[in-house]
Amino acid sequence: MNCQSTGATKEEKNDDTKSDELKNEESKPELYSVHGQITNIVQGYPKFPALYKGQNSFPANGQARLGSTANLFLGVHLWEGAGAYLNPEIDVGYGLANSVGAASYVNGAVAKVGRAAPYMRFQRYFLRQIIGLGGGRADDPDTGSFSETLESTQNQLAGKVDRDRLTLTVGKFAVGDVFDDNVYAHDPTTGFLNFAFNSMGTFDYAADAWGYTHGVALEWKQDWWTARGGLFQLSSIPNSAYIEPVLGRQFMSVGEFEMRYDLAEQPGVLKFLIYGDNGYLNKVDEVVAVSLLTGQFPPDITNNTLRRRRVKLGGHINLQQQIAPNVGFFLRAGISNGRFETVDYTDIDRQVSFGLVAAGKLWDRPKDEIGAAMAFSGLAGSRVRYFALGGTSVYIGDGALSYGGEKAIESYYKLNLIDGVDLTVDYQFIGNPGHNLDRGPVNVFGLRMHAQF
Repeated sequence: MNCQSTGATKEEKNDDTKSDELKNEESKPELYSVHGQITNIVQGYPKFPALYKGQNSFPANGQARLGSTANLFLGVHLWEGAGAYLNPEIDVGYGLANSVGAASYVNGAVAKVGRAAPYMRFQRYFLRQIIGLGGGRADDPDTGSFSETLESTQNQLAGKVDRDRLTLTVGKFAVGDVFDDNVYAHDPTTGFLNFAFNSMGTFDYAADAWGYTHGVALEWKQDWWTARGGLFQLSSIPNSAYIEPVLGRQFMSVGEFEMRYDLAEQPGVLKFLIYGDNGYLNKVDEVVAVSLLTGQFPPDITNNTLRRRRVKLGGHINLQQQIAPNVGFFLRAGISNGRFETVDYTDIDRQVSFGLVAAGKLWDRPKDEIGAAMAFSGLAGSRVRYFALGGTSVYIGDGALSYGGEKAIESYYKLNLIDGVDLTVDYQFIGNPGHNLDRGPVNVFGLRMHAQF
C-alpha cells in the first residue's frame, strides 16, 4: 500500500511540478514586444450651403481625401517593473480641407500635417517603471494573492504586477496615453473618428502638431481609485510643430482622479480632470482691441508682441458606464478659459459629449462593434468677437461669424473581416461647422480599413 501510495504521490508531484513550471513560465515578464497597426481612411462630403468662406473653412462644393498612418510599437524589458518603448510612425495623405473646417474635427486618426509623400517620425520614446504596493485579496491561487496580469499589447509588456501600484512614465508620448481615457470613446483608429468623442474638446492639452510631447506622468492605483498627475512641455508657440525646448519654461500641469464602482451590478468609472497651461499666450480681447484701435483687420491671434506669461485653466468629468453586458455609455462634460487663445488642441471652450457603444456579441458577431454619439460645443464671448471680425485659429475661421454652437453627430459600424483586420463605415453630421450659423450642415461619409498585430 505504501508503494502504491508513494507511486501515486510521486506521479501527482510530477504533474504539480509541470503545472508550477508552466505557471512560472507564464508569470515571467515579457522580454520584448513588437506590435503594429495601419489605418487607411477615406472621407468625403457632398456640396453644402454656405453664405461665404474663409481661410479655415470646409470648401462648400464638396471634397474627398485619403489619409494613412502606420505604426510600430516596440518594447523591451529593462529590469524589474521597467520597460523602454519606441513608436515610429509613417504618415501620408490629408484630412478633409487639410485639417481645418470644424472645431470638432472629423478625423482624429490622420496626421494634421498632411503630405502627399510618406514621411516618418518617432512619435513616442519613453521609459515606464511600475512599483508594486501589494494590495488585493488572497483569493486567486493561480494569479497570486496580490497581483494581476497585464497583456501584451501596444506600448505594454505582458507580465504580473501588483494590483496596487505606482506607474511612472517619462519621455515623449501623448497626454492621452495616460489621461482622459474612456473604454468606449478614445481611439480613432478603432472607434469614433471625431475629436469630440476621443478626448474632451475643452482639454487643451500640451502637444506638437502631431499630438505628442515630452513629459512625465505618475499614476497611483489602489483598490477602487487611481490618482494621476503629470507635467508636459507645451509647443514652442501655440499650435506649433515644435515642442518647447527649455524644460519647464512653458508647460502644462494636469491632475486626474478616477473612481471605479458597480451600479446595479454593472461596472463604471468616473473621472475628474483639471489642467493648467502655463506659457506665453495671447489674451483674445487684447488682440481684438489692437485690431479695432489700428484699423487692421482681421485680428491676428499669432501676434507675438502681445503674448504674455499666462495660465489657461480647464477641467472636465469623464464617465464610462456599462449598461448591460456588451453595451456601454460614455459622457464627458467640460469647460476651459476662453479668454485665452487655443494652445495646442482645438477651438472649443465648453462641451458636452455622450454616446453608446455595443459589441457584436449581441448579434452573434463578437468582434463587430456599433457606436453612436452626439456633442454640443460652444465658444466664450471674447472668442465669438474675435471670429466675427474675421480671425482664424487652429481649426476654424470663416472670415466672419454668425455665432451658433457647433453640433456633431457620429455613428459607425465596425465589421471584423479576419482576426486583426476591421472595416468601418462611418457617418458624421456637423451642424454649424466652425460655430457658424451661416455655413452647413455638412454630411461627412467615411470608410476606414484598420489592421493590427
